[in-house]
Amino acid sequence: MKAIVNVSLKAGVLDSQGKAVHHALDSLHFKGVSDVRVGKQIILKLDETDKTKAMAEVTKMCEDLLANTVIEDYEIELV
Repeated sequence: MKAIVNVSLKAGVLDSQGKAVHHALDSLHFKGVSDVRVGKQIILKLDETDKTKAMAEVTKMCEDLLANTVIEDYEIELV
């Protein structure tokens, strides 16, 4: 089973990297982009075959290591 974890800054947290990308896009004359938020994607190959157990395990990974839950949100997709 594969777990895809998308981590992004919580709403209201300043995303300086996103602002830099937005400025660069504007400098390159890409108009029509009103905001940019930059995050990260983590792809895990799991041995677990039970979706409930896999979700619990990956959630614990996110809470303990993969996301800084003070300033970041995360979403998990199991495929």
